[in-house]
Amino acid sequence: MSNFFRTKIEFLKGIGPQRATLLQTELNIFTYGDLIQHYPFRYLDRTQFYKIAELDEGLPFVQVKGFVKAKELLGEGRKQRLSVILQDNTGELELVWFKGVKWMQTQLQKNLEYVVFGKPTLFNSRLNMAHPEVEAVSELKADQSFLQPVYNTTEKLKNHRIDSKAISRMMAELLKLAQPQVKETLPFNLLDHYRMISKGDALQNIHFPASAEKLTAARFRLKFEELFYVQLKLLRQKTVRKADLKGQIFKNVSTLTEFYNHHLGFDLTNAQKRVIKEIYKDLGAGKQMNRLLQGDVGSGKTIVAFISMLIAHDNGAQACLMAPTEILADQHYVGLKQYADKLGILIGKLTGSTKQSERRILHEQLQSGEMSMIVGTHALLEDVVKFKNLGLCIIDEQHRFGVAQRSKLWQKNPRVIPHVLVMTATPIPRTLAMTLYGDLDVSVIDELPAGRKEIITVHRYDAHRLRVFGFLREQIKLGRQVYIVYPLIEESETMDYKDLMDGYESVTRAFPEYQISMVHGKMKPQDKDFEMQRFVKNETQIMVATTVIEVGVNVPNASVMIIESAERFGLSQLHQLRGRVGRGAEQSYCILMTSYKLSKESKIRIETMVRTNNGFEIADIDLKLRGPGDLMGTQQSGVLDLLIADLAKDAKILQESRAAAQEILAHDPELVLPEHENIRQHIQSLQANTVNWSRIS
Repeated sequence: MSNFFRTKIEFLKGIGPQRATLLQTELNIFTYGDLIQHYPFRYLDRTQFYKIAELDEGLPFVQVKGFVKAKELLGEGRKQRLSVILQDNTGELELVWFKGVKWMQTQLQKNLEYVVFGKPTLFNSRLNMAHPEVEAVSELKADQSFLQPVYNTTEKLKNHRIDSKAISRMMAELLKLAQPQVKETLPFNLLDHYRMISKGDALQNIHFPASAEKLTAARFRLKFEELFYVQLKLLRQKTVRKADLKGQIFKNVSTLTEFYNHHLGFDLTNAQKRVIKEIYKDLGAGKQMNRLLQGDVGSGKTIVAFISMLIAHDNGAQACLMAPTEILADQHYVGLKQYADKLGILIGKLTGSTKQSERRILHEQLQSGEMSMIVGTHALLEDVVKFKNLGLCIIDEQHRFGVAQRSKLWQKNPRVIPHVLVMTATPIPRTLAMTLYGDLDVSVIDELPAGRKEIITVHRYDAHRLRVFGFLREQIKLGRQVYIVYPLIEESETMDYKDLMDGYESVTRAFPEYQISMVHGKMKPQDKDFEMQRFVKNETQIMVATTVIEVGVNVPNASVMIIESAERFGLSQLHQLRGRVGRGAEQSYCILMTSYKLSKESKIRIETMVRTNNGFEIADIDLKLRGPGDLMGTQQSGVLDLLIADLAKDAKILQESRAAAQEILAHDPELVLPEHENIRQHIQSLQANTVNWSRIS
C-alpha cells in the first residue's frame, strides 16, 4: 500500500477532524486505504421509474419523478412535520418528514422536478413516503451510476448526517484522487488467465458500477485477490515449516505389527487405514508433522491416535494426548489403557484432580522415560511436567485450547519440536479448513466403523410429548438409556423455553419407576462426575442435562437423545449432541422437540438434521446460515476479518485462488522472478500485523 493510502482520513475534502473521529470510532476507518476498502454491502437499482398511479404499499423501495406542487408545515413543536405534494401526469403522492423539517423545507422548491426514492406506504387510505431520498433532476449527472451503492453506517453516524449517501460522496471524492495511485497487485499472467479487470477498474466499479457486468467483474477480482494473499501466506508458511523444522524419524513399527496381529480385534475402515498411512509417512519424513485429523463423532479417531502413539513408542519416543475436559480425558484413558496393558506399555493420566502423591510418581516416570504414553488435560502444560523425549503431541478438540497453551507442549522437548496431530470431531467446512488451517496437512475420516447404524432423527412438536414419553418407556424396557438435553439451566423471564429444573421435575413425575441423573455446568466437578458415572454404570436410566454432555462420556447403551427446544441450538451443536448416541450396535434415535413457532432458519436447521447424518454437509449448511465468525467463536477472532470475500458463498473463488498460489510457489518459492514483482511489492506494503497467523492455530 503506497503512502497515499496511509493518509489520515481527516485530510479528505469534506471530512475534517470531527467527522474523522466519528468514522474512526464507529467504522474503524482511519486512512484513505480503510475508506476505499469500506465496500458497499448492497446496491439499489436506480434505472427503473414508476408512475405515481402505479404505486402500491406492497412495493419495495421505488423511484418516481415529479414536480413539487405544494409544501406545508403541520403540527406544533416536537410533533411538527413537513408535508410535500409531489405530482406527475398520473397522480399525486405525499412526502412526509418528521426530522430535519425546516432544513428540508428550504431545500425543496415549488415547480422544480425531483427524483424521489423511498418506500410507498398507505396512511388514512392515502399513499405517502416517509423520509424519502430526494434529488433535483437538474443536479443528476449524465454518467451517474445506475446501481447506487449502499454502505454500512451506524445510528450515531446518521445523527451526524453521515449516512450511506454521505459515505458515497466521500468515496467519489477519494476515487478521483486515488485512481492515479492504485498499483496492480496481481501478476499480469494471472489477470489474463482469469480474465480479471485491473485493480483500479475493480475499485471504481465496486463503488460505482458502470453496469451489472462490471460489478460482477469487480467483485470477482477483489474477492480473488483477498483470498489469494491469505492462501499465499499460509502456503509459504507451510513450505517454510517443512523446510526449517526438523522432526524425529519414526520408522520402526514392531509393537504396532504385534498390536494389529493379536490385539486389535476388529477391522479398521478404509478411511482409518488411509489416514494412518498419511500419518506414518509424515512421521518418517524427518520433518515435523503438523496434521489436522477431522472425523465425525464416532468415526474412530481414538484408535488412530493410539496407533500414532504406538509408532512413537516403537521409536523410543513418548506421546501425550491432551483433551479439553476431565470427562473426555478419562474416556480416552480408559479406551487406550485396555490396549496399552495388553502390550505391556505403561500409560498414565494427569488431570486437575490427580492426587499429589500420584503426580510425583507420574513426573518421575515421564522424566526417566519409563512411561511412554500419557493422557491428560491442561495439567500436562504445567512447568513441572517434564519428558525424557516427547516425540508426539495429540490434541483433541483443539479449538478449545488457545495458541499460547498449545505452544507450551511443543517446548516440552528442547532438542527437537514434537510431531503434532490435532483432532476435531466438529466437522469443519472445506472453505473454512482451507483458510483457518491452510498451513496444516488435513486428514479426514469420512466413514463410520462397521456395524454402526445411522441414527434415526425425527422432529416432534411439544404437543406430541406423551407419545414421545411412551416411546422412551419402550426403549428403557428394552434395556436402553436416554439423554434429555435442555438449552437453559433455570427459567428465563425473557425466553419461553423449557428449562432444566422444570424438565427434571416433569421427567421425574412421568417416570417414577426409573432412576434419573441430572448434570449441568453449575454443579461442582465431583458432583457432575458422580452423576455421569451412575449413568455410565446403568444405575440411572435417564440423564437430564444441559449441553455439558456435548463432548462427554461414551455410553454405548444410551440409544435415545431428546433435544428440548431444539430451535435454540445451532446446527453443529445439534449434530454434536446427536453424536452422544449411536455408539453401540443397537439402533439409536434422536428426537428434536420444538414449539410450533419456528423461524425460517430454525426450520432449515431441523430439516437438515432429520435429512442427513453427514457432519460435513451439516457444517457447510451451518456456515451458510451463521457465517464463519460465529462458527469459530472467540478462539479464532480476527483470523477471518475478510473485507469482501465470503467463505460461505465463495468456495469456488477460494479454490481457484489457492490453486493459483500453489502453482506460483511451485515454480518460484522465493517469489524472485520478474513476473512476480507485483506480488513482492504488495507483500512488502502489507502491514505485518494485518493477520496474525499462528504457526499452529
